[in-house]
Order: sequence, then structure tokens, then C-alpha cells
Amino acid sequence: KFDGDDMTFGGLSGVLPRQVVDAQMVDRIEIFKGANSLMNGAASSGVGGMINLEPKHAGATPQAKVGVDYTSDSQIGTTLDAGRRFGDNDQFGARVNVVHREGEAPVANDRRRTTLLSTGLDYAGDDFRTSVDLGYQKKTFHGSETGVNISGVDFVPEPPKNDRNYSQKWAYSNIENEFGMWRSEYDISDNWTAYTGLGAQHAHEEGLYSGAKLVDKSGKATASRLDTNRISDSVSGMAGIRGNFATGFVTHKVNVGYSAMTKNEKIAWKMSAAKDNPVTNIYHNTGVDAPPSTNSNGAGGNYSDPLTSGRTRTQGWLLSDTLGVLDDTLLFTAGARHQKVVVRNYDKVTGLQSDAYDDSRWMPTYGVVYKPWQVLSLYANHTEALQPGSNAPTSAANYGESVGIIHSKQNEVGMKADFGRIGGSLALFEIKMPSAFLDSQKRYGLNGEQRNRGVEFNVFGEPLYGLRLNASATWLKAELSKTKDGVNDGKTAIGVPGFYAVLGAEYDIKPIDGLTATARLNHSGSQYADQANSKKIDSFTTLDLGVRYRLALNENQNQMTVRAGVDNVTDENYWSGADDSGTYLFRGEPRTFKVSVGYEF
Repeated sequence: KFDGDDMTFGGLSGVLPRQVVDAQMVDRIEIFKGANSLMNGAASSGVGGMINLEPKHAGATPQAKVGVDYTSDSQIGTTLDAGRRFGDNDQFGARVNVVHREGEAPVANDRRRTTLLSTGLDYAGDDFRTSVDLGYQKKTFHGSETGVNISGVDFVPEPPKNDRNYSQKWAYSNIENEFGMWRSEYDISDNWTAYTGLGAQHAHEEGLYSGAKLVDKSGKATASRLDTNRISDSVSGMAGIRGNFATGFVTHKVNVGYSAMTKNEKIAWKMSAAKDNPVTNIYHNTGVDAPPSTNSNGAGGNYSDPLTSGRTRTQGWLLSDTLGVLDDTLLFTAGARHQKVVVRNYDKVTGLQSDAYDDSRWMPTYGVVYKPWQVLSLYANHTEALQPGSNAPTSAANYGESVGIIHSKQNEVGMKADFGRIGGSLALFEIKMPSAFLDSQKRYGLNGEQRNRGVEFNVFGEPLYGLRLNASATWLKAELSKTKDGVNDGKTAIGVPGFYAVLGAEYDIKPIDGLTATARLNHSGSQYADQANSKKIDSFTTLDLGVRYRLALNENQNQMTVRAGVDNVTDENYWSGADDSGTYLFRGEPRTFKVSVGYEF
């Protein structure tokens, strides 16, 4: 399971806004599967995969694009994307993106607002390249749903109707981020390049959250209140040198580097007492007044000026060499990262250190790739990762504290094929890692081990002219291999479906040039919301449909793009999953209409 907070930005961890990122500033999304901890050792949860976002920079052709968009029920947005290059050889570039969007979401009384400003400056010389990317993002949610607390019942309820909001109007969340990074590369010679990067982020999240704690099958629940003030500062950096050379008939691709990240968090909270929580109903929520909140006799810390509650530092040296023989049809990769992870928890009231976790070790990565034909690759690899654990959820007595340090291992074998018009991949993998769950004292910690074994199949291409397909399916057995007293050994991990599949398609509609129909079919198998596997979440299938029309204007000097679509066309009513502790259920997105118009000049 990949934590959304751990996506990297330009290869640097800890720089992106947490939880929600607007895609307007993103040029491309890179998804790395399999053994990636060797290259991304400063990030956290991505031993089995990594997502990297690359920012927009000016292209060779000057551009300016304005757009308006609508998302049901009443969200209206405006966008601006402008960039061009300067200098005698166009060596300087600048690009700016602006977004403002606000209105009511498809669920009643759920209002949202997004503001984004990002700037990308770059220089591209013959031997030297550098860039600076700066961003500001603020997202506001009023009355948005969080989850339904099922810790007090022994069943999974039917989800409320899609237009029903089981949250409260007085609940809100403001998330504000300032972030930036600098990267550079210098070609020492034709075969060797030195690189470096530095990034930072300041985040402030302040909110009043309301969770509905279910009481019985009629939907009766109590509306709790949690006030959170969270301030986070992180700095991330990397430097290294990569190159290639040959020793006789053996080629080498070498990378030597260093990466590190530090994060400082200040978290304070207040919450309502259970006896003060008013009664509501998740199926017929008429709204209730907010209960009073306190900091539990000081346990939640100084809300207006939080003290440091946690510090994390990860750092590591990277050494890797990919050796090629037989004209690089046979490749061997041998590498290692010396990773050090330091985690500190502090008392929110006194500021004194309460817990300390330290670990450092060499972690090997090795693999082989064989290409019997140009269109086919066979591979196998092993990798290990040392990562900071996640923070305890709001349902835990130690809310906000880090659970410690995770040492995970992954093995993978597979094949990839690309025949030009069509291609695909098949992989078998196993991941072993410590698992966290709530103990009898409601403290969240690394109290067990989880083993994930699975098969992943992917196919892509254009089997017919104008018809493009991309499909994948994953069969996964996420087994709890070590639990307290062995009671739940062999059970399925919380919130992990045994099967997941997606089919995406695009079809160019002729004879109308520029008109394309799109479709996306998603299916998720059933999953469990508790370690004993007594609470089962049903499987679900959703369908998204859309159309895109690009047309040239002003004698082909300008272009306009119109998009329209419907997500969850059948208005499927479903629970999308549960949090890691099995405390909260999350409802899937309802039917959503989207329309946008963009004009380039």
C-alpha cells in the first residue's frame, strides 16, 4: 500500500503537498513498479512502487492556454497555463500555472475551494542544465465527508445513498502549502553527468473534523469532533554522479549518490468527550450542533502554538552498477544503499522526548534482465528498504506519533513485451514488511508482520487503428503472517482487495477529425475491515465515460479543446475501502459530471 504523502516531486521526497495535489502544475506522472527503493531510499512507503510527479517547464513553442471547467454540482474553475523560452538559443525558459476552483461537490453541503500558483524556471545550456520550481497551494473543504467509524459494531453497514452527506456542516479543513525545489545537471564528459537537487515544503493544516461513530444497523450514530492544528516543515536533497563505460566486452552503467530528508512536525488537538457527542443518523442526517471540545487535560498540547511532536531523518548512500554482456541482451544489476533512519516522538505538553527509534544498515538490490529477442525481456530482482513508519491515526490513543521504523523486503520475477502496436507485462512478486494495528490499549504500533504475494498483468496498445487500450489486473494475497499470540495468522490484511482490474479505452470517431470517445472500467474485489476478517466490504465496479473534441481555429493558429465526461455513470453506491486500522469506512465517489473548455493562443 502506497501512502499518498510519499509521492516525490522531481525525484525529491517530502516536497509535495500532503494528501491532495492539483494536477494543473504537473507535466507528467511517472509510476515505478517493483524494485525502486535503491533509487528512492529517502521516501517512505514505496518499497513495491513509487509515484513521481514532474513539473511543467517551457517547451520549444511559446504557449498560452486559458480554460474554464465545471464539476457537479456547482464547482466552477478557471485555469491559466503560459510558458515560453528566451535567449539567443532559447536557453532560458519560464512557465506559470494558475488555478482557482470552488463550489459544491456532488454530495449535498460539501463545499470545496482550490487555489494554486506554480512557476517553473529553467536554463538549458550545452553542458549545464538547471531549474527552479516554486508552488503555492491552498485547499479548503467545508462539510466534506471523512469516514464512518465502525469500531463499536461487528458488521459493515449498507452505504448511505450517494446524495446523502453523513458529515456535519460545521466540519472543515484548510490545507495550505508553500513548496519549491532546485535541480541541476552538469555533463563532465560525454559519458559522465553530475547531478544535485534541493527541495523544501512548509505545510499548515488546520481543521475541525466530524466523524460519525455507528451504533446500530438502523444507521444511528454519534457525531464526534476533533480539532487539529498541524504544522510540518521538511527539507530534502540529493547529489551524485552517473555514467557509463566498458571493461572489455562488459558495459557498465554506474550511479553513485546521496539523498536525505528531514521532517519536523508540530501537532496539537482537541476533541469532544463521548458523553457530549450528539446523536445523528448516517442515512438521514438532519444536522446537529457541534459538541464542545477540550485538549483532554492538556494531553492534546497547546492548540494555538503547538510544540514539536515528531522529527524524522532519513539519509542514504547509493552505489549501483548495471553490467551488460552479449550486446546488452543480458544485464546484471548489483547495488546497495546504506540507509539510516532516525525517528523521534515528543510529548505534546512538555516538549520532552517520549520515544526514539534508530536504525541503519546496508540494503542490497540485485537483479537480472535477459532479452532473448528485441521485443521481449525476462527479469528477476530482490530489493530491501528501510523506511519511517506511518503516524498513528486519529482513532489511536497515540494519535500523530510515528510507529517506528520499517524494514521490508521484496522479490519479483516477470516479463515485458512490446511488439509496437501492442505490448504487455506479467509479474509475480512477494513483499514482507512489519504491519501496524491498534492494540488492546488503543495504541497504534508495529505489532505484526504482513506478507503480500501477487500476480500483475498489463496489456496496452492500438490493436485497431484509432482504438487505444490499456488494461491491467492484479491478484493479491495480503496475508497477516505474524499477529498477537498468532490469533489472526493467515487472515487477510485490512483494506486490501484480493483482485483489482482496470480497463481504459480511447476511440477516434471518424470522419470527424479531433473527436475521441473515452471509457474507463474499474473493478475492485471484496476486502476486510478488521484483522479477524469478520467485517467484509463488498466488491464494486464503476464505469467512467467521456468525449474529447479538439478543433483548430483562426486558420490553424489556435486550438480549442472541449471535454465532457461522467464518472461513475451508473451511480454505483459502495464503500471504497477502510483505513489501515479498520476504524473508518470510506464511501466511493458518486456520479459526477465534468465539462471543460481550453483555448490555446
